[in-house]
Parts: sequence; C-alpha cells; structure tokens
Amino acid sequence: MSTKAIYEATGKKILNKYLGSTAAECRCVSVDADTNWDELIANNRWLENERLVVKPDQLIKRRGKLGLIKGNVTIHGAKDFILETLGKEISIGHTTGKLKHFIIEPFLEHSGTDEMYICIYSNRDGEIILFHHEGGIDIGDVDSKALQYVIHIDDSFDVKQMETTLLKHVPTERQVHLSAFITKLFQVYMDLHFTYLEINPLVVTKNAVHVLDLASRLDQTADYLCASKWGKIAFPPPFGRDALPEEAYIAELDAKSGASLKLTVLNPKGRVWTMVAGGGASVIYSDTICDMGFASELANYGEYSGAPSEQQTYEYAKTVLSLIVKEKHPDGKTLIIGGGIANFTNVAATFKGIVKALREYCVQLIEHKVSVFVRRAGPNYQEGLRVMREVGASLGIPIHVFGPETHMTAIVGMALGKRPIAPPEQEELTTANFLLPTSANQSKPNTDEQRKTLSNSISLDRQLSLKSEDSGASANSSNTTTTTKVTDDMKKCSLDRPLFSNTTKSIVWGMQTKAVQGMLDFDHVCRRAQPSVVAMIYPFTGDHKQKFYWGHEEILLPCYKNMADCMKRHPDADVLINFASLRSAYDSTIETLRYPQIRTIAIIAEGIPEQLTRRMLRLANKQGVFLIGPATVGGLKAGCFKIGHTGGMLDNILMSKLYRPGSVAYVSRSGGMSNELNNIVCRNSDGVYEGIAIGGDRYPGTTFTDHIYRYESDPEAKIIVLLGEVGGIEEYHICEAIKSKRITKPLIAWCIGTCSSMFTSEVQFGHAGSHADSDHETAIAKNKALREAGAYVPNSFDELGDLIHLVFQDLVRAGQLEPKPDLLPPSVPMDYDWARELGLIRKPASFMTSIVDDRGQELLYAGMPITDVIKEDMGIGGVLSLLWFRKRLPKYATEFLEMTLMVTADHGPAVSGAHNTIVCARAGKDLVSCLASGLLTIGDRFGGALDNAAKQFSEAFDTGLHPADFVNKMRKDGQLIMGIGHRVKSLNNPDMRVVLLKKFAKEHFPATPLLDYALEVEKITVSKKPNLILNVDGCIGVSMVDLLRNCGCFTLEEASEFIENGALNGLFVLGRSMGFIGEYFIICHFLDQKRLRQGLYRHPWDDISYVLPEAM
Repeated sequence: MSTKAIYEATGKKILNKYLGSTAAECRCVSVDADTNWDELIANNRWLENERLVVKPDQLIKRRGKLGLIKGNVTIHGAKDFILETLGKEISIGHTTGKLKHFIIEPFLEHSGTDEMYICIYSNRDGEIILFHHEGGIDIGDVDSKALQYVIHIDDSFDVKQMETTLLKHVPTERQVHLSAFITKLFQVYMDLHFTYLEINPLVVTKNAVHVLDLASRLDQTADYLCASKWGKIAFPPPFGRDALPEEAYIAELDAKSGASLKLTVLNPKGRVWTMVAGGGASVIYSDTICDMGFASELANYGEYSGAPSEQQTYEYAKTVLSLIVKEKHPDGKTLIIGGGIANFTNVAATFKGIVKALREYCVQLIEHKVSVFVRRAGPNYQEGLRVMREVGASLGIPIHVFGPETHMTAIVGMALGKRPIAPPEQEELTTANFLLPTSANQSKPNTDEQRKTLSNSISLDRQLSLKSEDSGASANSSNTTTTTKVTDDMKKCSLDRPLFSNTTKSIVWGMQTKAVQGMLDFDHVCRRAQPSVVAMIYPFTGDHKQKFYWGHEEILLPCYKNMADCMKRHPDADVLINFASLRSAYDSTIETLRYPQIRTIAIIAEGIPEQLTRRMLRLANKQGVFLIGPATVGGLKAGCFKIGHTGGMLDNILMSKLYRPGSVAYVSRSGGMSNELNNIVCRNSDGVYEGIAIGGDRYPGTTFTDHIYRYESDPEAKIIVLLGEVGGIEEYHICEAIKSKRITKPLIAWCIGTCSSMFTSEVQFGHAGSHADSDHETAIAKNKALREAGAYVPNSFDELGDLIHLVFQDLVRAGQLEPKPDLLPPSVPMDYDWARELGLIRKPASFMTSIVDDRGQELLYAGMPITDVIKEDMGIGGVLSLLWFRKRLPKYATEFLEMTLMVTADHGPAVSGAHNTIVCARAGKDLVSCLASGLLTIGDRFGGALDNAAKQFSEAFDTGLHPADFVNKMRKDGQLIMGIGHRVKSLNNPDMRVVLLKKFAKEHFPATPLLDYALEVEKITVSKKPNLILNVDGCIGVSMVDLLRNCGCFTLEEASEFIENGALNGLFVLGRSMGFIGEYFIICHFLDQKRLRQGLYRHPWDDISYVLPEAM
C-alpha cells in the first residue's frame, strides 16, 4: 500500500518540526502498557504543571462523540483514565478492539467560535483544501459545508486566491496568521508527501493557531525521498487488529526483496487460510471465500508475487504454516494455495519453497487435520504441480492439485465443501508442447459444456440487447449526451487510433533481455514480418549490440547509453517500455516525453511516489501520450504486439491463442489477473482481441474509461470485459457512459474486493489503489451500479467465464459476431536454459565441484551455510578445513592450520619471494603482478618442501626404516632430505617457529608418530652439522601428516591423497601470500614499498660477478 495512516502523535511531531512559527507547538507524549510514568514525567515536566487532554491514538475516528476523550484533567486524572481503559475492549461499528495506545497533550481553553476545520487531500488531478470557519465534533456534513480551494498538479499555490476562496467567513483579525498557517501547512504537506491531512478542530485565536485533533496519511513509497525528513516512522495497524510479529517479519522480508510479500492476520483462530500468488488473485480468493459464507472463518489475507525466490517463498510459507498450527480447530483447517496464471514467476521454484515448508511442518499439519487445495499455472507450472502432488503422497497430507484447466476459484468451493472435489487432472507429460505446434496441442474451449444456471443475475434475466452495426455506429456518433465528468476524463490523445498493430515498433528501457526475448518470440508466432523491439536503452553501459533469437536465427539489437541517440536512429519507434526501477522510472519517463515520436509509454515499476506519478500523468495528457502503468505487467494485442512479460511464456500464449486476434477486449488493474483473463476468455469465446492491465496504483496512467472508449471505437472488438476493483470511482464513469450511450457494445463487468465490507477491521489489499474511502467505493456498490446501468454483471468471479460464454454465443446466434478461425502458429525452439530448468534436456558438465555451492539462497562451504560458518566462529582454519579437506576438523586441527599461516606469513625481505615482490613493486607493477612474481619463486628450495618432506618421512616411517638407515639411504641415493636444514638457524640458534609448532602438536594432537620420527632423524643430521635441523617446512609437513592420519576424520588412503595432491604446499603458498600482500601480521612488502615511495630497482654492479668470454 502506498498511502498509510500514522499515529496522531507522530503527525504532530512532524508538524512541530516543519511548521515553525506559523503554529503553536504541539506538545504531546505517547503512552502504552510499557510506559514508565516516572520517567515520562521527568522528561516532560509540563505534564505536572498544566491541565491535560488524554485520548486513544489508534486511528479511531470521531473519538469525541464516542466519549473517548478526557479533557481538562491533571496528570493524575490522565493516568487514571488510561489505567481504567488500557486493554479495555470496545466496539466501534462492526469493529471490536482493545485500547492500547494513548496520547496526552495540554488542554487548551478556548471558545466554540475559535474552532475551525481544515483538510488537505490528494486526488488524480491535484490537491484540494477543504476549509470551514466552524469546526469541532458537531461539524456534520463537512463535504457540503466546507469551502474548496483546488491546486492542480504543478500549479503554484496562490495565497491571494486561497484567502479569497477559503477565508471569507473568518474574522479579519485572524486571517493574517491563519493564511500564513495554511500556506505553510500546504508546503509541508507537499514536501513530506502527505496524501491526507485533517485537523478538526483547528483552534484559531487572535494570537496563534493550534492543532488539536489530527488525522493524517503518508505516501509510504516516498520513503526513499523523505526518510531523513520523517525520521523513524511506525505505521500502526487499523483499530481492531493487533500487529503480530509474523506480520512484521513478512513486512521486513518484503522491504528487503524485489518481490512483493504481504500478510495480514484477520482471525488467528479461523480455519480457512490462504497462500495466494498475485495481488489481484489474492483479493478474488478472499471474495470467493466470503461469498460462500466463510468470512468469519477467513484467517488471513496475503499475497506473494513478483517472482520471489525459492528461499523467500519458503520463509513466507513457513510463517503462514506456523500460524495455522498455533491452535487446533475441531473441524480441522483448510489451506488454499492459489493463484492465476503467472506471467514470469517460475511456479516450480516458488512451489519448491512451499514444499520445503510443508515438509518441515508435516507432523503438525497432520495433527491439526489440515487439508490443502492447490491451483496454479504459469512458467514451469507442470513441474510445480508434480512436486506438490508428490509431497502430498509422501507426507500423508491431503493435497488436491489443479492446473489452468480448472477455473481459478473452483478450488474454494471444493475446499469449503460447496462442490465435490474434482478427480485429479491428467498430468502433463511435457511442458514443451510449443515445440510441435500441432492442433492436438492447442487448447480448445469446450463450448458444448453444460453451463450452470446463473440465478439472480440481472444480466441474464433480461433478453440480451444485441445492437446492430448501424445502431452501434449511430450511438457512437451521438455522444453529446455524455456527462461532463466522462468528457473531462477523456485524454487529449485520439481514441480512434489503435495503440498497437502488427507493425508497432518499440524501445525497451532497461537491460531486460528475458522480456525482450519473450516479445520477439511472440512476434514470431504471430508471423510478424519484423521484430517489435528495435532498440534498448541502458545508461549504465556504453553503446553496444545485444544478441537475441528471431525464431531459429540470431539477430543483434542495438543498446544505447543515451536516449537521444536511440530516438534519433529509430524515428519509427512509437512505444517505449520502461523497466526502470521505482527510483529512476520518473526521470526516464519525463525524458521520454520530450520526444514526440513516442505515443505510448508502459511503466512497469511499482512503488513510484504518487506525487511523481501524477506529474507524469499531467505531462503525458498534455502531450497526448498514453501511459500504461505504473505497477503493471503491460498489455497485449493478440497477433500483433505484447509488452514485456505480458501473456507469460510461449506455452501459455499458444494455449490462450494469443498469436491471433479474437473478439473480446478486456481491461484490468491486475497484471497477474490479465493472464488469467486471457485463459478465461479463450476457454469461453474465440479469444482475446486486446487486453490492458492499467496497473494497481491509485493513479494509473490511463483509466478503464480510456481503454473502453478505444474498444468501443474499434469495430474488431465485439465484447468488452472490465475487471474492476474496490477503491476509486472510475467504474461510475463507465456507468454514466453506458447510460448516455457512449458505450453501446456488450460490456461484462466485475469488481473484485467484495469481501472488504465483510471484514471487521480495515484491510489493505495488494494493490495500492484497492482501498475504499467510502461506501460508494466498495466493490459491492460498484457492481450494483454497473448492473443497474446495463452492464452484464455475474454473481461472482466464479461465474465470469460462464457469462462471457453466454454473451459470446448470443452474439454469434444473432449474426453480429463471426468466430475467428484457428491458425497454426510457427514453431519456436525453446531456449537451452529454460529447457534445462524444465528438465527436458541434460548435458555433461564442463566442471565439477565438491566444495562450494553458490546456486541457492545462501553460499555453502562443503554443504555448510556461510551464516553457520560465521555464527559458529569457525575462523580461517575452519574455512580451510571445509574448503581444502571437505570436513569439519576438530578445534585443535583448525587452530594448527591458522598457526601454520601465521608462522609462514613472512620471513623478512631477504628471502627470494619477498625480494621478487619488492623489485616488482618498485617497478610500478600492480599488486596482483607483484604477488605472482613472489609466488613463482616458491619451490623445493624455497618454501615448497612441505609436500616432499611429508612424502619422504612418511615413506621411510611406513616401510619401517630406522632413522639412521633413512639418512644413510638418502645420502647413498644422492638426495637431500626435504625439511632438514636451514641457512641461518641451527641447533644452538633454533627457529622459534618450529619450537612453537612442535609444542602445539605435542600438547594437542592425539598422536605424533611421524613428528617423533623426524625429530630422531634431526638428532642424526645435527650431529654432522648443527644447521641440519628440522626446519619449518619439515615440521609443518610431518605434523600435518600426523594430524590427517590421527584426527579420526580420514582414512589412511585419504590422508595420503591430500599429500600427493600438494595440499600441504598450499599452506605455505597461502601463508606467504599474506606476507607478500600484507594481510595479517607481517608488514606488507608490496604496500611497504609503495608507502616508502621506492623508485625503480636496479641491482648494483659491485654485487654482480661479470664472467664474459674474451673478445673474439
């Protein structure tokens, strides 16, 4: 939801901060059950010294008339009032709730003549200020009494006009500071993105303006613009519903996700739970449940949409399931996992997340007698349904699974016992039906199916009024009777021209390669001569070409950094599809409107602040440009053109016959439901002619009226379908147009959200615009008005398809409609990535890995999530144990690994590796080059003796050679004993690194047989020469063999394999890399040289022995 109510105390603190001297300070404090009264009074001494007013601060209207305000009391009186009413359950209309949150503020002595009323609210065209010189609880019908001052979008605030319009009944001595207050209040309202602000009463004295009672709403989508101005804002739940931690958790997930995740708990003890994909679909499922008499049992409202990941869906499903199993119900419980036909969400991926949660809660679900009903379709839905069927069979949970052949809400009747449970549908054997486009693969509507009687439907009780072409044309020409309101809402752009044709060319803003490829595949099956996308704009890269498929061939589409270059080189493109994010969609749209060649703009982003949206609309209307969106999937014209992901993948496009035009044109708010409408229309008529999803925001760019007028003017559109929603008044304009004969074609309409009037507390549905501010805006009222105006209105969404079928058949029988013939579309190959996702193909991998997996929601090290690695403080040694040895080694083992890295990190600048690094750094090379230069010196003679030392000592020990015999053998074979000897250190000057390593191994390792053997060898070698000691390479090598063989994690063969593969030398390489670069403890040679500003190194002549042949 974009517009959200805030606490009165929050609103007053905001006004305090920004109104300045134009209003008296609104001193107030908030009180709840956790308030420490002593601390509250200590921090606000005015509470002890002044008379006070106390009232609930829980979005309750008309608190004065309800007796919920206690005025002119001391702090003790205020405290007593709160303690008496805190937690008290009260009923306001149909809503029952507990008083939990209060506000205390100073009591202001004033007369009734000082009370006034002011309200600022926003609508599609601008802001309206309502003002009345009399206010208070007895103001009555303020809409009819108040004076209005309208400020259109982008128009300046005219102080003189405001004073003349609003203040004419205000005493002269109070007009000056009241005018200053209203002017500043409006500025604050706009700057802070309020959407509603009401003050009643507003007390205006001769000296000051006082804000007494305040109700306000903010545009939550403007958070990224106003976060610093608002401060930390809490958006409270409506009165009558508690804010549950589960709801807060889902809200937090939603804020962190690009998907949409919503959850509202209506009745925690209810037995009907939903988990629905899509904002529009979620409302329809709730409607159907309530229509069947289960409103009191509906436990929750929620939705997941926008292609959430498997992990996100798992978290959402897990939260819902945790609520279901909190309390048992004697009749068991029902979970409805529903949704329309997805446009781009991978159904299998989301279902796998749900299945994971079902497995986790399997025992509790069986114990609580939970039955599950599933209906879903869209990309990869066959795999998703298969997985769901299998989990039901394996877990013993009754799960009934259905696909697109079943009406979307049919499972509700089955779940609630209102209709028999249909037998399982025949499982799809493949999802690649579009590879072989034979007639057998084409879904056909069953027009001979027996239709049930639609009782109590005024649309069918009367004879269908079928108009001839002549009468329709006559009606179209006599538009003079259309009401002023309808005329005002018409766009300046021509309604006679089609938005799209089979030659439409578009530009896509954003690097949306999947959407573009989907458009090109649609073009191909529609037999377009040329692609509908001519170019892309992406300002974050330079100009380049992007490769796509056109049928079986590969083509290149230009991608431009600059919009001006793109428009100049593609003057024939007249549609722009804007995939910009919510933060940049406004700027990119405004830039697009500078180019008159663009006639239509589709804005996909959801969450654009309403002020910015309305500015876009105003500018677009002035220039005659159609805006589709924001917050939309787009739209399509069958057989001609589609926007982005509209219509879903090719299998759905073929199933719904969108590759050729039908006779039914529809308009909807919901993008997800537009695809469901494609399916419903196809199964009940000859298919879709055109379909537009105008978007779910409060202010869509184009309205229902705009598109229905186009359909009325288009002779190819024979039937019009409208899927409206609760909230707004646009449907009433349609009613007026029907009555005035501006619309003469059969119009089938249904407004979703009929359940809203059945809820005991306010519920905000998935779309920002789905919010009724009055009874006039409810779905029930609008359906009634449409029916009375002459539209065909079913009794429920369940009957929408049947009604479309009956109207279509009557038009056919009357000879006013000739069904469009079926065509055989050309085949389009499936993309390799998608075929692999569907499990249709396999290919051997080029690489294999057994240590890291980065494909899921979280990085795995040898199967261990990275969060667990951090939580358990495994350290570098623990990470090495997972990545190098694929085992979680004991604590002493990981500490020893870290110890080896410490002692091998550096050994001064004189060794060959450090020397090379220094020389390379002084030559001005980069860090990686310097590191590589140093690492290339590592070998048997410098730091690379760990593996060979381990091999030599292990072979001698394993074959039973006595240490003396081993030394003699190596001397006889002319081999050096790796790990023995040091150029500087000796028996009398021991290497402390070796001393520390030996001590640690002796104290912590289970056994050190090879280390003991090496020390015996050392005794023999130092007797010959004192510097033939066991050096750090040898000590690490033999100690690591002891660790691998005796820690209990490896077999002897596995331990030997690590040594053969060179794992031990890796320890020196890793440790010395830190020294060369400068990670942990040793001063970085590379950075040290840079820091010291050392110049190019040239070796001195006197350190070189020149040995040249004599001159020839």
